[in-house]
Amino acid sequence: MRKIFTISSVLMVLVAAFVSYKWHPFAWSFIIIAPIVLLGIFDMMQKHHSLMANFPIVGRFRWVAEWLRPKIYQYFVESDTDGAPFNRLSRTVIYQRAKKVNDTTPFGTQLNVYEPGYEWLNHSIAPLHHDKVDNHPRVKVGGPDCKQPYSASVYNVSAMSFGSLSKNAIMALNGGAKLGGFAHNTGEGGLSPYHLSPGGDVFWQIGTGYFSCRNADGTFNYQAFAERAVHPNVKMIEIKLSQGAKPGHGGILPAAKVTEEIAKIRLVEMGKDVMSPPYHTAFSDPIGLLNFVKQLRDLSGGKPIGFKLCVGQKSQFIAICKAMVKTNIMPDFITVDGGEGGTGAAPLEFSNSVGMPLRDALAFVFDALHGFGLKKHIKIIASGKVHTGFDLIKNFALGADMCNSARAMMFSLGCIQALECNSNTCPTGVATQDPKLFKGLDVNDKRVRVANFHHETIKATTELMAAAGIDHPHKLHRSHIYRRVSANQIQTYDQMYPHLLKGSLLEAPYPQGWELDMMNSSAETFDSSLQHA
Repeated sequence: MRKIFTISSVLMVLVAAFVSYKWHPFAWSFIIIAPIVLLGIFDMMQKHHSLMANFPIVGRFRWVAEWLRPKIYQYFVESDTDGAPFNRLSRTVIYQRAKKVNDTTPFGTQLNVYEPGYEWLNHSIAPLHHDKVDNHPRVKVGGPDCKQPYSASVYNVSAMSFGSLSKNAIMALNGGAKLGGFAHNTGEGGLSPYHLSPGGDVFWQIGTGYFSCRNADGTFNYQAFAERAVHPNVKMIEIKLSQGAKPGHGGILPAAKVTEEIAKIRLVEMGKDVMSPPYHTAFSDPIGLLNFVKQLRDLSGGKPIGFKLCVGQKSQFIAICKAMVKTNIMPDFITVDGGEGGTGAAPLEFSNSVGMPLRDALAFVFDALHGFGLKKHIKIIASGKVHTGFDLIKNFALGADMCNSARAMMFSLGCIQALECNSNTCPTGVATQDPKLFKGLDVNDKRVRVANFHHETIKATTELMAAAGIDHPHKLHRSHIYRRVSANQIQTYDQMYPHLLKGSLLEAPYPQGWELDMMNSSAETFDSSLQHA
């Protein structure tokens, strides 16, 4: 695109100059064309807008269209709640926070407060001054067996792999994490140099393909894991059981995309399709999972080890809890990924119709851990369309200790939701391996925007806490959040998701609604039909 623009620009200038020299009545042509050419050159040289850098002049039409569109149109679009796509207002707020410009909106509430699904925070009549609130809340992750606990920000970058995202996008995300004091999840694509070179804290995710720690036959390579896990930038290790965008579904990286660099990082063979099976081969039952957790903790030198899942059959998670009680082996954290989570490419049916939504899953996981008396040792991370301070507040109220975000962090990089993630033609250079496109994404500029977005979102979160008279996220509870469930009915989260008593799942009789799942679960198997006749 740049080459074509440069050649055509030079020809236009030469032609216009010749015409204006020979035929003076046409001198105006040079006056008109020259500024356009100069503007295009400026677009190519500037570092702040990757779309304009990749598509000089043409890329500006996006901002022209936004300026022409009536502002009020932003607010009469599909709401973000309950799994709908990000609306235009949400994206605008993210861009504004990333650029650290005014993110306030005029004219009051932009949502229909009488529409079912509308939610709000129960504020205090005696709010706190901002100075009385923990403005940089952090959470210590690490149970009794963890030798290297990690003090984590309550808001971090969720899993996105190198290969799905460009190396410039990965370096900008990790560089932003370094600047802002938060962490960056590698995604299942492996631990790459681009996750490590900027110096930000890293959560290394290990999926079913065991990339960066696998044998030639696809099985787990304990030696390769041990060599990489001790890197000082790797702060936590996350075993991915499933993800919200396509739970229970494997994946394939076509041979054409397995470059020499990606093959080296993932420890796979060039020129062959790379399969990610839908299940792990290192274990096959709940006790096996926990033994795997213990092995990784020992091999990493005692770093926090956890697992990520999108909740499906409740009895299977209960089986894991029973295995924790039986073996006394516990993960240091559990990441709960909502069914509304996104990915670069997934079958439509899986994206829309498989996996428990985050709010329901989060309440269930917290209650299960609390019911078995395990929660005090395990931190919960919530993931799935978490992009505003209010999203963090809602998740904290339901039992999350921390939150991860992928989509909003991508927007802070400059993603315009072009929906080209799976075609290698992302115009902003975020989700592409085409060097002609990703070179337009300036790492030094975008890492600052990522850090800005994190800072401003945490600031919004603590301001909401202050309004509720709360000085730390762990003091939020379900009665703080209200939700309209019908035109004339309102419930708190506490009414929608009643708490279980601590230890109430350790012996019968079990709480109402939990009996069948308790009967159909065992520490020895993931089979959820034990008592079905």
